[in-house]
Amino acid sequence: MAEEIKNETANKMKQYLPFEEEVAAIDQQIEDLKKQDRSNSLQGQNAQQIRTLQVRQTDLLKQIYSNLTPWQTVQVARHPQRPILGDYLSLMFKDLHEMHGDRCFGDDPAIVTALGQIGHQKVMVIGQNKGKDINEKVACNFGCPNPEGYRKALAKMKFAEKYNIPIVALIDTPGAYPGIGAEERGQAQAIAVNLMEMSRLRTPVVCVIIGEGGSGGALGIGIGDKVAILEHSYYSVISPEGCAAILWHDGTQAPVAAEALKLTGRDLFKLNLVDAVIPEPLGGAHRNIHDTVYTVEQYITRTLAQLKRTNLDKLVSDRYEKLRNIGTNCAKAQEVASQYTAETPQEIPERLSIKAQLNKTVPEKALD
Repeated sequence: MAEEIKNETANKMKQYLPFEEEVAAIDQQIEDLKKQDRSNSLQGQNAQQIRTLQVRQTDLLKQIYSNLTPWQTVQVARHPQRPILGDYLSLMFKDLHEMHGDRCFGDDPAIVTALGQIGHQKVMVIGQNKGKDINEKVACNFGCPNPEGYRKALAKMKFAEKYNIPIVALIDTPGAYPGIGAEERGQAQAIAVNLMEMSRLRTPVVCVIIGEGGSGGALGIGIGDKVAILEHSYYSVISPEGCAAILWHDGTQAPVAAEALKLTGRDLFKLNLVDAVIPEPLGGAHRNIHDTVYTVEQYITRTLAQLKRTNLDKLVSDRYEKLRNIGTNCAKAQEVASQYTAETPQEIPERLSIKAQLNKTVPEKALD
């Protein structure tokens, strides 16, 4: 009976994305057949039908997740059941000792810093926390850090550098917190200082985007010797909705913006903005948290072993060169794009024309 309640509860808690309607229907059919088996004296009479549905569902998930659009990738990265920092801390690290405070203002729960062990390697873990329940989400601004969070992260990274402890950064944020208080306490400066200081830390730094990698909020702990991204995560200068609001004054254009931003792991790898794309289980990380965490752990331990063998002077020099080379591929792509647009000029939509913009600013009476 307890097992039946557990299965029913788990099924109710499953959440599906808009493009997974057919998958949801198959799941419901499988659950109905299992209920029939449990209530029927002839156990397992629907086993063959269940197996057929499971095979069909697997094929469907392969088809969907091998052809995700950038906007669908963003939706997967934001899935409410996707593993967050807390899952990685509990499943991937041992002997964790959390460290608090920035010695300046306070302790920001949106950024967690802790000493721990992964494999046989002691590390300093820096991660962005979105929170599990609603109270925790509100407390950490849904994963949007304040400046004291970035200052705390930098202080702990300096501590790690002093004792030659490698740093592991787990990135998952829609962006830095944009509140008035955060701006008054120097949000932009805190991120800028982190960019500068992380670029010259004399200890190995490995960064992994496990969910959302939004804007400067992600960059504030995202400068490393190796930067990897989970297959269905995204890393972008701005959220698709924010980009659409700026360019088109229309949030519904977010799918178009997502396409233009080149924010998927596949695009970022082509542009040399990330060093590796870590594969996710079939159907996304939220369908198999343990396998996802294990894959990330294997990548981190393997990468740290390589970096530990590198001379510190060369490590910092290579990191500097890597940062200096960012954008070279983008520049080449821009040259190609400019040649194409010169040959085939694009017409400006009427609603974005100069006349339409002027009409927005001129009062109606003046136009009369």
